[in-house]
Amino acid sequence: MTDGPTITLARAGIGRLPSTVRTPRYDPAEVRPGIVHLGLGGFHRAHMARYTHDVMEADEAARDWGIVGAGLMPGDEPMIAALEPQDGLYTLVERDGTSESASVIGAIPRVIFAGRSTDELLAAIDEETIRIVSLTVTENGYCLDASTKRLDPEHRLIAADLANPETPTSAIGVIVEAYRRRRQAGKPAFTALTCDNIQHNGTVLRNAVLDLARLRDAALADWIEANARFPSTMVDRITPVTSPDDVACFAERYGFRDERPVFCEPFKQWVIEDDFPSGRPPWERVGAQFVPDVAPYEFMKLRLLNGSHLAVAGLGRLAGYTTIDEALRDPRIAGYMAALMDRETGPTLPPIEGIDLSAYKRTLVERFSNPAIKDTVERVNTDAPINVLVDPIRDRLRDGQPVELLALALAAWLRRVCGEDENGEKIDVRHPLADELREQAVAGGPDPRPLLSIRRLFGELGDDERLVTPTGRWLALLYDKGVSAALDAVARDGAR
Repeated sequence: MTDGPTITLARAGIGRLPSTVRTPRYDPAEVRPGIVHLGLGGFHRAHMARYTHDVMEADEAARDWGIVGAGLMPGDEPMIAALEPQDGLYTLVERDGTSESASVIGAIPRVIFAGRSTDELLAAIDEETIRIVSLTVTENGYCLDASTKRLDPEHRLIAADLANPETPTSAIGVIVEAYRRRRQAGKPAFTALTCDNIQHNGTVLRNAVLDLARLRDAALADWIEANARFPSTMVDRITPVTSPDDVACFAERYGFRDERPVFCEPFKQWVIEDDFPSGRPPWERVGAQFVPDVAPYEFMKLRLLNGSHLAVAGLGRLAGYTTIDEALRDPRIAGYMAALMDRETGPTLPPIEGIDLSAYKRTLVERFSNPAIKDTVERVNTDAPINVLVDPIRDRLRDGQPVELLALALAAWLRRVCGEDENGEKIDVRHPLADELREQAVAGGPDPRPLLSIRRLFGELGDDERLVTPTGRWLALLYDKGVSAALDAVARDGAR
């Protein structure tokens, strides 16, 4: 780019940055790696890397916990290529509806592109200073059977890793091979820390790693089981994907070039089980909460935030909205979200110590409505696993409770994966089963049974008429009269 600011973000130029941007209170060149992170996306840089940066400012010893960030997917190459000349630095812009603040984050001293080869990544994990390997790869990155939440040995990435185990391509394969190399070298096991939105995420990661290790070598699996730790976490911060327009507007506003700024809301939350035998940063000094059992907190967040997010995104996309805040300005969608939490997802939660659920639900509506966070409905539809709807449906049916509002959210998801909206415009469905989903959606049309028969996603629920009947009623309405009629029905009679 030839026009615009001539200052480019990098360590050598930090002193030239404008005073409107907060720069690190430490020298980023002195940060030493202690963590390798798989899945260096916007959320990690808005969340875990922010916490780590903050603790580095508060505690000089924490500067031994720098993060080596790795991109595993082929599409990550441009991001890594942009961050390398910036020395891993980037600007985090936190926005509410009236103001914003910008901070340069220095917690990532090195980045690696592992989309073609994981050799450099595995060598980085081999370093004895690395005591934590963390990941944010979305649920799809765990290569699970969606109905069992265990490793799918027939997944194409897992099959490839079993065929060539020392040159893995999946995140799970990388972790297993890294543990094998540690064991062979007589080094201690690292802590594997998941920061993905999966219920019982530490247990899910542990099971996937052990499943793959056992397929390779029972003795390796036994060593991992005895020595490694997989603490569960609950993570929360709304972080939309940065667009090229965002990058251009950032340069114009702040007067320097950052090829990968991250934009997010002010709110952040991190709840972590304290199980790190090889040590960890003192993240509690900067707001993280360490607890013996994270399950109640992650359960609340998955049911109320993530479930609502996907429900709003599905209906919002069909209604023609681009962003979540636009969708929430439709009073019918806002009313539906509140009713969904009050009547169906909220009642599946146990009491949670220190949490006012009514206040938490109100806060979610406010956060989703933040006009400064242009989180797109497509980003949520792509990233949120369908299990954030399937799991509460399963619990409601088990307790003999109705699922009318959840069935509408599910019907919107089924309507969307056909690949066309009600105006005939293409919907870009990005999902590991996208082709099968489209095929079954076209075959079924207003009948949800072909899609619900995909056992990897829905398990036994496709045979349960207590779900099939209301989902079919909503799906037929969406195909016949459109999403507006469905929203009107909810607003009119509460989906009874």
